Parts: sequence; structure tokens; C-alpha cells
Amino acid sequence: MELHNDPETQSYIERPPVAELRGAVRTVWIQRTGAMAYVQRHMPTGGVEIHFPVGRSPRLLGPLTGPRLEVIPPFTTLIGVRLHPGAAPPLPTSLEDLVDAELDLGALWGSTAERLGEAVAEASNPDTALLLVQDHLVSSFQKVGCPDPLVREAVLRLMPWHPVDVGSLAEHLAISTSQLRRRCLELVGISPKALQRTLRFQGFLALAQAGAAPSLRSGARGLAGLAVDVGYADQAHLSRECVRLTGLSPSELLGGSFDRCACGHDHVASYKPFLATRAVQPLAL
Repeated sequence: MELHNDPETQSYIERPPVAELRGAVRTVWIQRTGAMAYVQRHMPTGGVEIHFPVGRSPRLLGPLTGPRLEVIPPFTTLIGVRLHPGAAPPLPTSLEDLVDAELDLGALWGSTAERLGEAVAEASNPDTALLLVQDHLVSSFQKVGCPDPLVREAVLRLMPWHPVDVGSLAEHLAISTSQLRRRCLELVGISPKALQRTLRFQGFLALAQAGAAPSLRSGARGLAGLAVDVGYADQAHLSRECVRLTGLSPSELLGGSFDRCACGHDHVASYKPFLATRAVQPLAL
């Protein structure tokens, strides 16, 4: 199969979710491939993703701990949903069991997944299909209630803007570190420390793709300055983590540019709300 990543022959449109899902969903998107297959590089975000390739079985991508390459066939239209850490849709198992896994959604949702996949395939256009998927998720979350507020607070406090020790976070939440770890493994899929590392890298990507200038508080500029701003010791530390999480160096991933990734996709809808979490006050330690 010939592989091709020319942005002229494929498209990716990312959008904010509907208002009712903004506490659980980070972003939604519509992706189309052209006459050639497209190589998609998935990377850890701390959350799960649900993919509805039109005309094929929907699937769930569990929390990732490293890069995952997917070859999307030619002439594919895919509806996607990326959820916040700790805000997975109703599932019959712990997220710890789904780490680095890609599963047919039917194995988790049964006939519901099949019916929703058929509705997506029969929709008049991708925008309608995207609304159908979101409507279903709104109903699902209304039935099960809001995500665990303790885990939601933990995720917010593990954002990179105000680095915090996991032990201090557990004390702030009035639980033991072992309890915090258990709840994160069950509802996020990874440990608090692993989540913190993932969110730190997501913070770097958010700053880089927003074209943010380094604060210069460390005297470092460029990538090195952004690395320090999100909690890395230096640019070498960032580079090691980038290779571990994405399989590429920072310059390869960003394509040598601060305002776009090498894939050419616009990720504003995903990173703008992520950057808004910088307003959260640091813990009083």
C-alpha cells in the first residue's frame, strides 16, 4: 500500500465539542483521506479516543503510553472524539485494562455501538454524523452522572503550569497516595506520575502550536525556554520525553515551526482550552 501524508490530499477539521460535553470531551474532529492512505501518528494525551470510520466498525483507542501509528485507508471519512483524562464514556471495565489497546467498540458497548455506527454511515454528511455521536455521548453521560470529581480535580492539579508533587496532591485531596494511584489507574488508566508526565508534554505542545513566546524566566529561548516553562529541566529532558511519547524529536514533530505540527493539521480547538487551565491557582504547599 502506498503511504502519503500530503496535506493537499487529506483534511482534518478539529472543533470544540458541544457545550454539554465540554467537561468530558477535549475535542472532536472530522478527518478525510484522499486517493492514498494516510499515516496517522497517535500520541499520549491522558484520555481515550472514540473513532467512527464511516462504513466500518467504530473503535476505542485506550490511554496511550507511547506512540501508535495507524494507516488510514484511502477515501476514508472518520469522525473522532478525544476525551479528557478521567472522563471516559461508560465502559464495562477499568481503563487500566485498556492502556495502549485498540478495541472494536462493539466489544464494549454491544449492539449500541453497531446501531451508532450505522447511524453515522447513513448520516447525510459528516457534520450531521458528528452531531449524532455527540448527542449519544451527552445521553450516556447524563445516565451515569459527572466524572469522579476527585479524579477531575487531580487531573486539573497535575497540569504543567504549577508543578506539584504527587504526595502533596494526595494530601490536598485528603486521601493517601495509594488511594490516589488506585483511582487514577481505574478511571484514567495510568498512574498520577505518568499522567503528570503526559500532561507536561501536552502543555509543551500547546504552547508550541499556539506560537507562544518563552517566559525567559530561566534565560532560555526557543524550544529550551518553552521546555522550562512547562517543567522540564532543560531542552535535552524535553527531547528525551518527546521521543519516548511520540517516536520523534521535537523538531521532527513540529516540522521546524512553532505554529503548526509537521502533519499540517490545525489543533487550535484542542489546545486553546488546554492552555486556559494555566489560570488554575497553584496548591498552597
